Amino acid sequence: MNLEGLDIDILGPAFCAGLLVLSTHVPMGRQVLSRGIVFIDLAIAQIAGLGVIAADAMGWAPQGYAVQIAAVSAALLGAMLLTFTERRWPQMQEALIGVLFVLAACAGLLLLSNNPHGGEHLKDLLVGQILWVSYKQLIPVALLYAVILALWFTVRARLGPIGFYAMFAIVVTASVQLVGVYLVFASLIIPALASRFFSSRSQLTIAYIIGVLGYALGLTSSAIFDLPSGAVVVWALALIGIVLASRSKLTRSMPLSPGEVARDQDRSNLNRNIGQVSIDGGLDRHRLATKSEGSENVTSD
Repeated sequence: MNLEGLDIDILGPAFCAGLLVLSTHVPMGRQVLSRGIVFIDLAIAQIAGLGVIAADAMGWAPQGYAVQIAAVSAALLGAMLLTFTERRWPQMQEALIGVLFVLAACAGLLLLSNNPHGGEHLKDLLVGQILWVSYKQLIPVALLYAVILALWFTVRARLGPIGFYAMFAIVVTASVQLVGVYLVFASLIIPALASRFFSSRSQLTIAYIIGVLGYALGLTSSAIFDLPSGAVVVWALALIGIVLASRSKLTRSMPLSPGEVARDQDRSNLNRNIGQVSIDGGLDRHRLATKSEGSENVTSD
């Protein structure tokens, strides 16, 4: 245990970076869950990371504008591809997202195969270096997220799938370079998932609370016990989500998603139709039997 690790000059920027990531990922995570495309975050993040790796392989300066353009371009191309697949094969979208993630991850490994520092680059991409973030790095990200949030809460419904995927790609690209792939995924999914055990009116607020507490607990714990910050924050998010969800009155009756409601309605309609067919079939057999008995009575007379 090392209380000297609680340095506000290090933890302050890291916590602010977490708050910025949560500001966009919490509402987007709820949308991702409702659309049933949970692994899109990993896929887009991996594609953005592939852009960074490709830029590094070409010798471009780290943190330069060329690297940012490469990462955003790769993420937007991935978003355009996913928009096309959603329109063409919507029933296979989740599987296609998984395939895209694996392909991007393997492409990154191939590009790093001859790099003597490839293992370190890959670790930074996945786990991130949140403790090395500075306030100066957060200013352009904060401005970008402010624009995205304004669009998200005002005109998102009118932008359609392509608008959703484009905004998602831009946000994830910025977030990955701040906190890494694992924390981006955890920030997107865990708060949104845990908040589903609460009433719809309080879900967004609960999700933000889970995220803020998770980053606060994770960063302080990693500093005190000298553990990797990204991994500890992921576990802190999960534990706080579990604790709050377990105390919800709706834990035993989690609300269904629109897709689940539609499937239940289809199942009920199918059962109703089957029951009606059975009743109609029974009535028809009864009429035939009655008619047959009447014919036999006439014959015997």
